Amino acid sequence: MDVDAGHGAALGRALPTQAPAAKDLPLGKRLRSFLSFPGNDEDPVAKLTKTHRGIHPSADAGVLRRSYAIAENMHRGQMRKSGDPYITHPLAVAQICAELGMDTTTLVAALLHDTVEDTSYTLEALHSDFGPEVTHLVDGVTKFDKAFYGKAAEAETIRKMIVAAGKDVRVLVIKLADRLHNMRTLDARSPASRARIATATLDVLVPLCDRLGIQALKRDLDDVVLYHLEPDSYARIDDHVQNRPGWQDYLAQVSSKARSALRRSRVTAEVTARPRHYYSIWKDTVAGGHAVPFDLPRIAVIVDGPATDCYAALGAIHGQWRPVAGRFKDFIASPKNNLYRSLHTTVTGPDGRLVEVLIRTEQMHRYSEFGVATTYRYPKTAETTDPSGADQLSWLKRVLDWQQDTDAAQFLASLRCDLAEGQITVFAHGQAFELPSASTPVDLAYELSPDTGDQCLAATINGRLAPLSSPLRDGDVVEIFAETDEHVAVEPNAPRGPRKEWLGFVKSSQAQMQINRYFDEKNEPGMSIADKVKLGRATIGLTLRKHDRGLASEVPLRRLAEELGYPDLETMLVAVCERNLEPDMVVEQLIALVDHPD
Repeated sequence: MDVDAGHGAALGRALPTQAPAAKDLPLGKRLRSFLSFPGNDEDPVAKLTKTHRGIHPSADAGVLRRSYAIAENMHRGQMRKSGDPYITHPLAVAQICAELGMDTTTLVAALLHDTVEDTSYTLEALHSDFGPEVTHLVDGVTKFDKAFYGKAAEAETIRKMIVAAGKDVRVLVIKLADRLHNMRTLDARSPASRARIATATLDVLVPLCDRLGIQALKRDLDDVVLYHLEPDSYARIDDHVQNRPGWQDYLAQVSSKARSALRRSRVTAEVTARPRHYYSIWKDTVAGGHAVPFDLPRIAVIVDGPATDCYAALGAIHGQWRPVAGRFKDFIASPKNNLYRSLHTTVTGPDGRLVEVLIRTEQMHRYSEFGVATTYRYPKTAETTDPSGADQLSWLKRVLDWQQDTDAAQFLASLRCDLAEGQITVFAHGQAFELPSASTPVDLAYELSPDTGDQCLAATINGRLAPLSSPLRDGDVVEIFAETDEHVAVEPNAPRGPRKEWLGFVKSSQAQMQINRYFDEKNEPGMSIADKVKLGRATIGLTLRKHDRGLASEVPLRRLAEELGYPDLETMLVAVCERNLEPDMVVEQLIALVDHPD
């Protein structure tokens, strides 16, 4: 899914001259025939293997070389719009994954992630060569063909990716690495394409990265999006960052004084400068209406001890410098929706300058940087110290629940809403709930349960009765009153169920979907492409039974799809489902293909 791909004359599908003779050889011999790099004496996988083994010393470098060899061979002849050989893209994606600390399986899938989409390499061949895990990851990031699916292709591709990530979150990690490299090489595209791709990245992929907690990747995505969408602002911030006289000396002074304060309080901790990335500076500059880039000095205090030591460190810092009122946040007691945990405070530092301070344990720091990738980067400690587990991906489970009941366009719109960067935490029935900013009591009611949402009558916010359309604020305590509550009196002729006007103010995907479902329950939801593929496959299976035949594998089906001019088997199966292809005709041709292969 390289958005910059520029294919060679034969779309890169034709193998080098030795390939037709080599394709029937065992995998080992085929790979030896692939492992040649004409005109290049350098080892193209050396940096990748060095990075990977630097984090995972016992990793199998051989499988990386084998997967690179196949990817290089299959993509040979394809070029990117930048003019670089296409293989440079999957190699760069694998390198990004390696720097995150992902496992060998992820790196293999990253190297091969575009082969099924852009070359003649099939999922069956991939499964045979590298097994089911790699196959699932590659299939999860393979796009649907726009020529056959039109405008629905993008939304259906994202839905497919999310469903695949529900089984293995590494699908999303590869997709994010793929998009990061594409964004880094976006200058080869037209201005309109750059704006479109950057906006799509900001709308969906950056929030996805944030939900996965991979801040090390999100910072790079943020900055490259800013570079393409706000080039003038990026240039001003870059000039500001490159020309800050005395900045490093000041941070060194602050860090030294912080270490002294921590030692006096007998808190063992590492103190480092923590400069902010460009997008973060830009966001605060715009939010505050500042004429010049607004960028406070910042340090991080990494405590060597339990979470309680973070509060001891906070006391030491506040004892050294006066804290700024209203600038303290406790994300340890109340983690963010991606389970980010840290203490944030702002103090009046040396020379009266404001300084931001982050305080966290080493474990919290790992998860703040690498999120779901932490369990792959630190596999030995993850089993005993991973605080996230299934909770970190609870939002993904919620998305998977409601994606089944929406069409592709509604799914994508709901996903964008669900991933909204602004989030608030409200409290009800002794529990905390994460909601999009400016959510209302109706949004909260649907978070409690679909029935509570449908039957919501009234609400109190912080003990006071409030309209159901009232925007909630972070920290509000809310009570919902529903028709089914025993102590609520409902007039006999009063209208029941949700109101259509609620759609004008609800913010959460859950509320929007449930309200729409209530009013559209007589209409059948649109079938997804995945559903049509299943139905098409089942239709062919039933038609084959009329002839007392069956399929031992999908190889003949894929060969027939190719002969009929479809880009892949799934597209042909959709055509069968939609009756653009008659199943009897497909089965007749299939039987002829199997019985008379010549």
